[in-house]
Amino acid sequence: MQNRRPASGTGASVMDIGFIGLGAMGSGMARSLIGAGHQVRVWNRSPGPVEALRREGAEAAATPGEVFDADAVVTMLAADQAVREVILDQGLLTAAHKDLVHIVSSTISVAFSQDLEQAHERAGVGYVAAPVLGRPDVAAAGELNVLFAGHPGSVARVRPLLQALGKRTWPIGEQPHLANLAKLACNFALASAMEAMAEAFALARRHDLDPQILLEVLTGTLFAAPAYRTYGPMIVEQRFEPANFKLPLGLKDIRLALEAGEAVGAPMPFASVLRDNFIDAVGHGDADKDWSAVAAVAARRAGLDAGL
Repeated sequence: MQNRRPASGTGASVMDIGFIGLGAMGSGMARSLIGAGHQVRVWNRSPGPVEALRREGAEAAATPGEVFDADAVVTMLAADQAVREVILDQGLLTAAHKDLVHIVSSTISVAFSQDLEQAHERAGVGYVAAPVLGRPDVAAAGELNVLFAGHPGSVARVRPLLQALGKRTWPIGEQPHLANLAKLACNFALASAMEAMAEAFALARRHDLDPQILLEVLTGTLFAAPAYRTYGPMIVEQRFEPANFKLPLGLKDIRLALEAGEAVGAPMPFASVLRDNFIDAVGHGDADKDWSAVAAVAARRAGLDAGL
């Protein structure tokens, strides 16, 4: 491999890693890898995040192809099309050396993940799907939950990377697309929790019950869980900016969950409700707000001031 630097005293598990996609999540993940002592080469469509990470010890790559000169590459791009354009359309898998393992942490469709399985198999390149659970602040703190799936040999080679990205790793299976399915199912369940809270708080407000009181009851008894404790205060306080995960991304994930259900004949009627509510929120001008702003839809329908 070209330009390989020695792993100065940090142990045999130190790897030369490429990282593509330095949005709010990707930047935090790349910092976790740097902090774990790995050698990280980064590329992003906009140069600002690259320069920020270069000052923290990363090596800047001029092209995605340079990033693929590594032991492993992590891709954290926003959607199917972005992964297709950057990875497949540029022939990076075909040009990659055969010892490389490509880790795709993007939240992508199950169907596209299956396409990626075939593309990596044709190219003879290892493929591990490793989407993550957590917001950008969680990524920056190295506290993500990593859902991973792939061939055991590929997984074994990149396990130090997966462990560096989060506080816990969750094996999903040997077929990478199952990790993407698990991530979509988790995001569907999380959006469902937000909708349940939105409707419960709208009900409380219509009866002049302080929703903060209801939130304290919920999070102190039946729903003492991170989803309720994180998003409940945001909904009660109508604190939807700045956005850590924008509404259109939530809409995308719900659509992908519906698509995965349709592909195997698994109806998801509540996902259809969520999709329409996300469209409603975007249509009311909330596209730049956090996806928890979908709660404003329930407030509007209850005749309440959504505070937007």
